Amino acid sequence: MTDRGRAALKQSRDTLRIGPSAMAWRGGRLEIDIDEIAAPPLVSRLRGRIVLTPAAMTDRELTLHPNGAHVWRPFAPTARIEVDLGRGWQWGGHGYFDANFGRRALEDDFSYWTWGRFPLRDGAACFYDATRRDGSTLAVGLRFGPDGRAHRLPLPPKTPLPRSLWAVRRETRADEGHGARQVKAMLDAPFYTRSAVRTRICGEDTTGVHEALDLDRFASPWLKPMLAVRVPRRAGWRFD
Repeated sequence: MTDRGRAALKQSRDTLRIGPSAMAWRGGRLEIDIDEIAAPPLVSRLRGRIVLTPAAMTDRELTLHPNGAHVWRPFAPTARIEVDLGRGWQWGGHGYFDANFGRRALEDDFSYWTWGRFPLRDGAACFYDATRRDGSTLAVGLRFGPDGRAHRLPLPPKTPLPRSLWAVRRETRADEGHGARQVKAMLDAPFYTRSAVRTRICGEDTTGVHEALDLDRFASPWLKPMLAVRVPRRAGWRFD
């Protein structure tokens, strides 16, 4: 991830280019070409391609706040992904494609949230739990079929996870009488953690992607300058 100016952006109906990297829909697949410099501590050239093939696309979205300023859009909750970043980094498996959109800063309207997406035999389950600044909460479970159709999922109980390396509080959902555990660390930051979590949903043991976001920490003035280390800015970049 690199911050770039407007001159580094090109967009069309099926293609988005930001600097030397791009993503495009071709033949029902999302092809992502990466050409970047990795952030410290492993500063190096990162080049490769990611191809995501959705089982189905959805037209559903979830409004995260009553003010309508924040929306989650699960474009392809069930997909196949193929990754080739060179240097022996090639793999494939179960994937997904989603995005968040907003008109206000997240830390203005939320203090904390967790999110999880867990593959099931006939699709996937997603959970969104959030604490808003006004004290209200969001607690939503959705089950997506292989055709992309979404249905509300009765919420299983919350279950705690150990805090992250930066002591970010974490919790997820699991069937009554079952717990959850981390099986792979993916990203640890002072305000955010992402990991592969093993849990039990709808009677199925499943491993999915889980994230926790502490927006009280993110809003701290001591933390934001640290982001420039992990997300560098490249001013003046131009297309040839």
